[in-house]
Amino acid sequence: MKLVLIGAPAAGKGTQAARLVKHYGIAHISTGDMLREEVAKGTELGNQAKSIMAAGGLVSDELIIAIVQERIKKDDCKNGFILDGFPRTVVQAEKLEEMVTLDKVVYINAPDDVMLERLTARETCPKCGATYNKLFLPAKVAGICDVCGEQLTQRKDDTVEAGKKRIATFHEQSEPLVDFYGKKGILIEVDGTQGIDALTEAIIKGLDA
Repeated sequence: MKLVLIGAPAAGKGTQAARLVKHYGIAHISTGDMLREEVAKGTELGNQAKSIMAAGGLVSDELIIAIVQERIKKDDCKNGFILDGFPRTVVQAEKLEEMVTLDKVVYINAPDDVMLERLTARETCPKCGATYNKLFLPAKVAGICDVCGEQLTQRKDDTVEAGKKRIATFHEQSEPLVDFYGKKGILIEVDGTQGIDALTEAIIKGLDA
C-alpha cells in the first residue's frame, strides 16, 4: 500500500502516520526527517540542503524529489509506504506520479481555528524528539518529557503568528492537492476534529473499503 497524507500543520499527520505504519507494516517517509538525516550523514544532497536551510530558504522541488526518489528504493518500502510532508504542491505531485503509482491519498480536514489552537498547544522534547499537545496528548507531568525527563519546549514556528502563516501557506500551496487527487478518484477525506483513536479508525475504514 502506497499512501500520501495531506493536512494543515497540526492536523495530526505524524501521529496518524505512526499508527498506520504499525497497522499495515509499511514504511513511514517524512521528508523533514529525511532532510535532517541527509544533513547529519553529510551526503551530497544533505550538504546542499544544509546550506539552503541555514540561509532560511526552502529546499527546492528538485532536491526534495531526488531525496524521495532515493528513499522509496529502499528495502523497507517494498511492502509500501506513507509519505508525510510530500508532495506539498501539485508540481511535486506530478513528479511523484512519474516515480510511483499511489493507492490512496488521505486528507485530514479540520477548520483553521482548530489547527491554530492545536499548533500553539504543541510541545516538543529537545533531547529525544517526543511530541506532546496540551489539549489532547499532554505530558504526565506538565512541561516534562515522559520518555527522558527533559524540559519540554515549543517550536519557534508554533506561535500564533507563525501558525497563521503556516496555515495560509498550506491553503495556498497544498490545498490544491485535494482537488488534484480527488479527480483521480483516490482521495479519502476524514474529519480531523475527532479524537486520535476515532481518526485512526476512520482512516483505516476508508483505506480498507
